[in-house]
Amino acid sequence: MTAIFRWRLMALALAVVMTAACDSSQPKTAAGGTSVPAELQAGEAKFNAHCAACHGPQATGTQQGPPLVHKIYEPNHHGDAAFLRAAEFGVKAHHWEFGNMPKIEGVSSSDVEQIIRYVRWLQRQAGIS
Repeated sequence: MTAIFRWRLMALALAVVMTAACDSSQPKTAAGGTSVPAELQAGEAKFNAHCAACHGPQATGTQQGPPLVHKIYEPNHHGDAAFLRAAEFGVKAHHWEFGNMPKIEGVSSSDVEQIIRYVRWLQRQAGIS
């Protein structure tokens, strides 16, 4: 094998790997590499569209909002109804120093229920149940 042939072969292999890495048809994953189940991907998309700007990718938090993958938001402390009320009416800051959460315009209760299922799945993946 000539050096040029090996270089071209390596470049081709790299191109194949990069294409696969950028392929949006690959299963989506949560932190830790677990694939997001197909039935939760609509909730993930709605979370990303309406919640991630403040609550971060995969609900890990940002400078604008707390992580929802946290023991404070486990179902026994903040049940699903609390998430529904927060989206519909907003909520006054009480656990964190991020300020009040405004109500979320443009989401239905069905949207929020899908988001909740996705967040609860993320919590279970993190050992929060």
